[in-house]
Amino acid sequence: MMTKVSSFSAADAALGYLYQIRVALLWSLRRLKSSQSFLVSIETLDDVTFEVSGQPDELLQTKHHKNREAKLTDASPDLWKTLRVWFEGYANGVIPPGTSLHLLTTGKAGEGMAAAYLSTRSRDVGAALNALETTARSSTSGDNAAAYKAFLGTTTSTRRMLLDSVYVLDAAPSVINLDGELRAEVYWAAEPRYHEAFIQRLEGWWLRRALKQLVGIDTGDRILSDEIEAQMSDLREQFKADSLPIDEDLLTFSLDEAMYDAHADSIFVRQIELAKAGEKRIVAAVRDYYRAFEQRSRWLRDDLLLIGEIEKYEKRLVEEWELVFDGIKDELGADAADSAREKAAREVLTWAERATIRVAARPSVIEPFITRGSLHMLADKLRVGWHPGFKKRLEHLLTQPTRAAS
Repeated sequence: MMTKVSSFSAADAALGYLYQIRVALLWSLRRLKSSQSFLVSIETLDDVTFEVSGQPDELLQTKHHKNREAKLTDASPDLWKTLRVWFEGYANGVIPPGTSLHLLTTGKAGEGMAAAYLSTRSRDVGAALNALETTARSSTSGDNAAAYKAFLGTTTSTRRMLLDSVYVLDAAPSVINLDGELRAEVYWAAEPRYHEAFIQRLEGWWLRRALKQLVGIDTGDRILSDEIEAQMSDLREQFKADSLPIDEDLLTFSLDEAMYDAHADSIFVRQIELAKAGEKRIVAAVRDYYRAFEQRSRWLRDDLLLIGEIEKYEKRLVEEWELVFDGIKDELGADAADSAREKAAREVLTWAERATIRVAARPSVIEPFITRGSLHMLADKLRVGWHPGFKKRLEHLLTQPTRAAS
């Protein structure tokens, strides 16, 4: 069944903002290749602004069109709205002479149009100036009236000077098709088969950082090139052969009441209750269970694991658990009282909470929640446990209806 799109849909505007954010990342990655440090911001002086030594160095206007192939004519609103921003910015003293001015658009500049003359393929600034002056004096477009006024309100030499710094980059990739451009920029950062997973994590960080910058516009917040380089460096380390990425949202994950309630009847929770451990330890177990389950699922989904790697890791966890569990059982003896058994169970649980057992082929993966959560996942299947009699007391739960998995 076809879904009718509301005439009040803001999809185009939303795509436009997402385009700005993705383009800002792409251009920042390209600038990292130079040794010059920079600051980048979104929606400050322009859609995207790059600053060097405290001064604007490069301004970028982005124009994204979803459903139509926009044509950049001499009276195109996309072109004139952009020129208005730049000419007024120069007149107000916020855009210094020599700042590079770029209009990046998914539209196409027609041959012989001013926008085409301002491109790199058929650049002729003099011809562009003549076409724009003719249009500004003859056009009756009400939408462009303020832009025409700002343009004609400067001298011919000023117009020429500013247009010398203007570059129209037309027929640019759409917001979706930027994927290929981003892959090219991270090509050497990770193996090609990991590029998609690498970019997903890089863009996740970038979106959070861009949002923080947008919220902090009034306080002068800008994104430092050093921040981007540091994030790239961190991801490069995570995607090496001896490592795996640990996602930031899972490191900072906070358990909510709904998630806690969804696991209240899970076997791994019953295991902790059997040990008579406190509620805070149950909360921590549910949190780590979810984090490990989700992180491992992402590794599998992104094809980051070797065949059988998780199975081998779980076998090692079980072997390490057996040494602790059997040792404590031997000390306990067969005729121990219930209170002693519960105390022993809490000792085994304490070991599980403190253990950090690395994935065999990934010695750099040392995040504790992976070990803790994986042990709770095994406890949920009764492959490990804390109470000396956990299997006999809980095995009937395995035949009950499926509980929430995550």
